[in-house]
Amino acid sequence: MKLKGTREASHADSWYDGDPESLSSQLDEFLSRVPDSIDGGGLPIPGAKVVIAPHAGYSYSGPCAAWAYKSLDLSKAKRVFVLGPSHTYYLRGCALTKFAKYDTPFSELTVDEEVVEKLRDTGKFQDIPSRGDVDEHSLEMHLPYIYKRISQTFDSKAQYPTIVPILIGDNNGSEEKEFGRLLAPYLKDPDNAWVVSSDFCHWGSRFSYTAYAPEGNVDRIQSLSRKGPKPTNPPIHESIKQVDHLAMDAVESGDHNKFVDNLKHTKNTVCGRHPIGVTMAALEELAKEKPEEGKYRFKFVQYDRSNLVEDATDSSVSYASAYAIV
Repeated sequence: MKLKGTREASHADSWYDGDPESLSSQLDEFLSRVPDSIDGGGLPIPGAKVVIAPHAGYSYSGPCAAWAYKSLDLSKAKRVFVLGPSHTYYLRGCALTKFAKYDTPFSELTVDEEVVEKLRDTGKFQDIPSRGDVDEHSLEMHLPYIYKRISQTFDSKAQYPTIVPILIGDNNGSEEKEFGRLLAPYLKDPDNAWVVSSDFCHWGSRFSYTAYAPEGNVDRIQSLSRKGPKPTNPPIHESIKQVDHLAMDAVESGDHNKFVDNLKHTKNTVCGRHPIGVTMAALEELAKEKPEEGKYRFKFVQYDRSNLVEDATDSSVSYASAYAIV
């Protein structure tokens, strides 16, 4: 199937600035707040061609995402895979774009038609409905950052990497492993970089998730009522942080099963849990082939929340950034 048309930057001027000069200045500002070195090494981190980054409006998650993008090593990239969850329609399995280009306020990014067709030919992928593609924010919110970083990395537009947008659906653990095995060769390829789109805990009654660990005991997790007394041991925002860090610890373990089991236990509303799960499964495949210390596991470098919740009537969304060396 021939890819056609350009997906508009549908969230520009609402979720982020649609003016290219203002947007460029904002991203530069976010990136400048990130230290020039992390974990004892300069940025970008050599070989860190896989990142997890949030996808909320830039006023909320842009500063956190900058930690992932400043860590991301694009020096050898010829294409960037972008994996995100579907918010606009229910998806089981995984799906590929039908668009040939994705627009950004800066300029267009070209979809890698050859790779998309190879993936489509496996028979394992669906097509993203065009309307769902345009409405979806989990992929789009990364494109201005990707464009900014490739423009900083490469001298001419002729060198700019293509993109491979993939929506990852509501798959169980074994299905995530299957897609991980399928995508592992692409993750292994030194020409490919990888962006995994996810926010972390969505807390509050509007998200149908008010989990609370009394006295920090996650084995006693309970749901809070909007009419109940305000808990203080710990404050709600500290309980949210604890639940998030348990999920982050599971991701850092490199064990896909631990991540799946953690989410079963806490029910944490990590919206990109399936893109993370598929990527973890792919990293595990590479680790089996050639185990190397310091590779194939995510390392979190930043954590933030939209609000520090103290009352059950309030809400927040958590954001986290991580990198993995391949």
